[in-house]
Amino acid sequence: MIVDLPDLAASEAFAQRIAAALRSGDVVALSGGLGAGKTTLARGVIASLGHEGEVPSPSFAIIEVYDPPAVRIPLVHADFYRLEDPAEVEEIGLDDYRHGAALLAEWPEHAGGFAHEAGCLSIMLESTEKGRRAIVTAGPDWLERGAWI
Repeated sequence: MIVDLPDLAASEAFAQRIAAALRSGDVVALSGGLGAGKTTLARGVIASLGHEGEVPSPSFAIIEVYDPPAVRIPLVHADFYRLEDPAEVEEIGLDDYRHGAALLAEWPEHAGGFAHEAGCLSIMLESTEKGRRAIVTAGPDWLERGAWI
C-alpha cells in the first residue's frame, strides 16, 4: 500500500498510527535514500510512544534504547547505515537488545533485512514532487491487526 506524506503533519500522523499498533517483537524497517525521511519518521514513532525531549539519530552509536516508563513499550532504534557486512549485527549484540522490545531499523538492508519476520512492517520512503510517499509492506502479524493505516 502507498501512503502519501505531503508534509510533516502527515508524517507525524503516520508515525502515530504505527506507534499505536506497535508491539514488542515487531520490526519497523525504514528504507530509502539519504534524506528520504527515515529518521524523521522514527522520531515521530518514538515521540508517539511517549518519549519527551530530543531523539538523537543513532547514526554513530548505531543503537539507541528507550525503556518504559519513558515509552509505552521497550524500543530499540538502530541505524545500520555504517555496517559493512550484515554479520556485524551479531557483533553489536542486536539480538540481546531486541529481546522483549520493538525495533525501529533504518537501513535494514545493511543488517541483512527483516522482511522475513512475521512482525515486520517494511516502509520504503521516497521523495516526490508533492513531498514524500511511503510504500508499505506489512508482515502477517501487522495484517492481523486490521486497518491501522
